Amino acid sequence: MRHADSNPDVDRLTLTDVLAALSDPLRVGLVRLLADGEEHTFGQFTAPVAKSTLSHHQKVLNTAGLTWRRDEGTRCFIRLRREDVDARFPNLLDTVLAAADHYDVGGHVTSDVQDAGDGTTDAHGTAGC
Repeated sequence: MRHADSNPDVDRLTLTDVLAALSDPLRVGLVRLLADGEEHTFGQFTAPVAKSTLSHHQKVLNTAGLTWRRDEGTRCFIRLRREDVDARFPNLLDTVLAAADHYDVGGHVTSDVQDAGDGTTDAHGTAGC
């Protein structure tokens, strides 16, 4: 069952929701970029889809519990919930990321990263989420 709230508790994460979220190559590409452990802004991701579609994919990752989202003004910050997912499903992300790297799944998703000077990364201050 999908979670209506943003950032669901780790004990509410389900394997079927996580696997469903990881079933799309674009979402796997986002997870690959987020696997650096940093917090990113919505606007830094580039993919061959409309921004509304990219926003939808990020929402799917969030509702499945794979990402953590923080809104600040008009900006949306996203990070991978690596520790939470690893605690709930040990080695799942390592396995998915290794396979994605090997088969270049999601390689079409890129990031325009700049140091925002505050411990986050940014892409020219682009708003959205």
